[in-house]
Amino acid sequence: MAIKNYKPTTPVLRYKTVNTKDAVTCFEGFKPLTKSLNKNGGRNNRGRITVRHRGGGNKRKYRIIDFGRTKRDVPGRVEEIEYDPNRTAFLARILYKDGERRYILATANMKRGKEVIASENCEPVEGNHMPISKIPAGKIIHNIELTKNGGGKIVRSAGSYATIVAKEGNMVQLRLPSGELRNFHSFIYATVGQLSNVDNMNVTGGSAGRTRWKGRRPHVRGVVKNPVDHPMGGGEGKSSGGRDPVSPWGQKAKGLKTRKRKKSSNKYIVKRRKG
Repeated sequence: MAIKNYKPTTPVLRYKTVNTKDAVTCFEGFKPLTKSLNKNGGRNNRGRITVRHRGGGNKRKYRIIDFGRTKRDVPGRVEEIEYDPNRTAFLARILYKDGERRYILATANMKRGKEVIASENCEPVEGNHMPISKIPAGKIIHNIELTKNGGGKIVRSAGSYATIVAKEGNMVQLRLPSGELRNFHSFIYATVGQLSNVDNMNVTGGSAGRTRWKGRRPHVRGVVKNPVDHPMGGGEGKSSGGRDPVSPWGQKAKGLKTRKRKKSSNKYIVKRRKG
């Protein structure tokens, strides 16, 4: 994968970079595995904005992805590596031996013709989906379940991976991309390997318009608003707000711990991501 730079003939092109997507073999979605995707502009079912600064953007189709890799013990072959506008990682279209096609998340070195399988007793090679108890320590994995047969829920973005650190009893200790050390039940499934599109983090937008194509609207700082719009607004000249940084609803924005003290998953965390 390569990052393309432009000759700075305009102010925008001076900073703009583009991912060449060399690994992608198909940019159009496979129609039987796509469905329409309606936009909500950050609004909930009551029409109220619950996620700010969302709206517009290019029209997209949703790709139906088999995160759980529920087709077990049936070998499949990678037919295409596809671009997905809804996520940062690329997709692999798999043609199974029985003729069915499904989308899975593509790994960094996945190419056309590669054989993959989801099974309890398969080899721990890149692209295979299996219980983490059967994967050797030191291997990197992604698309990890949190509950049995719940489907992959974490470590799904471009270039990310978790590392198997240790095994003890019916628990497996993983180092997550955030740096957190956490125990997982040994019977949950994960996919071996690092996710595709590793260079995604190095892409620079370069222009406000390119951000709008993604459906992200401008974000305005609280200190430059009026007092009626934000707690940190108002003041003569360039004011810093006169108080600790807060959200528009008054909650502290720096240093406040928002995780519930009695959260059920606390017992699985060996080391927090912030030390």
